[in-house]
Amino acid sequence: MRGGGLLKASSPPRSPPPSTSSPKQQQRQRNSIAMAASPAGAPQAGKPLVVVGSVNADFVLSVDRLPLPGETVSASTMDLFPGGKGANQAAAAARLGHPTRFIGQCGEDANAAFMRQSLADSTVDCAFLRQVPGCATGSAYIFLQPSGENSIVILGGANQSQWDVSEAHAEAIRGAGAVLLQREIPESVNLRVARVAREGGVPVILDAGGVDAPFANEGELVRFVTVLSPNETELARITGLPTETEDEMLRAAASLLDLMAPGGRVLIKLGARGSMLIWKKKEEGGAHGGDGGNSGDAKYCGLRQAPVAVANVVDTTGAGDCFTAAFAVGTVKGWGEGECLRFASLAASKCIQQKGAMVSLPWLKDMEADNDEAESAKATPFSF
Repeated sequence: MRGGGLLKASSPPRSPPPSTSSPKQQQRQRNSIAMAASPAGAPQAGKPLVVVGSVNADFVLSVDRLPLPGETVSASTMDLFPGGKGANQAAAAARLGHPTRFIGQCGEDANAAFMRQSLADSTVDCAFLRQVPGCATGSAYIFLQPSGENSIVILGGANQSQWDVSEAHAEAIRGAGAVLLQREIPESVNLRVARVAREGGVPVILDAGGVDAPFANEGELVRFVTVLSPNETELARITGLPTETEDEMLRAAASLLDLMAPGGRVLIKLGARGSMLIWKKKEEGGAHGGDGGNSGDAKYCGLRQAPVAVANVVDTTGAGDCFTAAFAVGTVKGWGEGECLRFASLAASKCIQQKGAMVSLPWLKDMEADNDEAESAKATPFSF
C-alpha cells in the first residue's frame, strides 16, 4: 500500500462519512464464505461484537534508542493518546463498521473522561464503561523508536481493580455475535466472561497480549476460547516452548490446540512477516469454511497470510490490536478465514502509518479504497 492510506488527524469524531464500496470490494464481499456452525455457535452478522478489556491513557515518549541498564536517555517528545488493548480493539471494530459494545473500567481522574470521549468518538457503545471510585485510570508508558518499534510498561489502575460481571453484562455477552478479550484485566474476569459466552453459544476470541505470564490453572481459560491470538513472543510465554523458527511456532500452536475445544483456532501475529492461522485437520470445514491445506497424514492445517506492504512504518503500537479486532469483525460477519486474514492485514497496514494507537485505527472508508497490494496478498494453505 503506497500512498492514500494515511489517516488524517482531522478524522471525523463521531462517525465516518458515508462510503461507497468499489466494484472490487463489492466482489470480495460477494465471494466471502458464510461461516459454518462450530461448537461455540455460529456468529451472526446482525449481532454486536462485545469487547471486554482494558482502558489506558498512553504516554508515548519518542527516543532514539532504549536505555541500557543504568543509563539515562532523553526523549524528544511526549504525547498522550487513548489506548489500552481492550479500548483499542473496541475502537478498531467500531471504526471498521460493526456495532461494538465495550465492557471495562476507568478511574476517577481526568483520563477517565478523556478515554470515554475517545471511545465515543470511535462510535463505541460505552454504556458498560464503569468508573471505579478512588482509583486511577490505567496508563501505559510507551518508548517509541525511529523504526516504529516500541517497548511498553503498563500501570493497571482501574483495569486491575475489583470487577463485577453483572447479570446485565451477562445478558449483553449472551446477545453478542462474538466476544473479544485480552489479558490486561484479571484472568478471573476473562474466565467468567468466556464461560458465559460459551454457555450461550457465543464464540470467544482472546488476544494473548497484556500479561507477562502463562495462563493460570493449567490453561483453564483456553478451554473456553474459540480463537486464541498471540504474537510469537506471547506464544512462547504461554506455552513455555521455543518459537524462534516457524516449525517451533507450529509445534507451540499445536500444543494450544490440544487444550482448546473442538473447532479452536490459533492465530499467530508475526508483524512484518504477516500471520498464520492454525487448526486441527480433522476439524477442517469448521468455523469459517476450512480454507486450509489438506495433504497426506498431516494432523494440523493452516493459512499463511503475507503482510500488506507499506512505504513508511511510523508506529506499531496499535497494530496487533487493530489486526485482532479486524479479524473479529470478519468473524462476526461470517467471512471465510482467508478473507478475515486479508482484511486484518490491510487494517494493520493502515494503522502503522500514523503515531498513536487508537487515533491511528482506520475507518471502514479507508479500507474500501482499491488496493492491488492488499488484493494480491492472499492467504496460502499449508498442513503439518
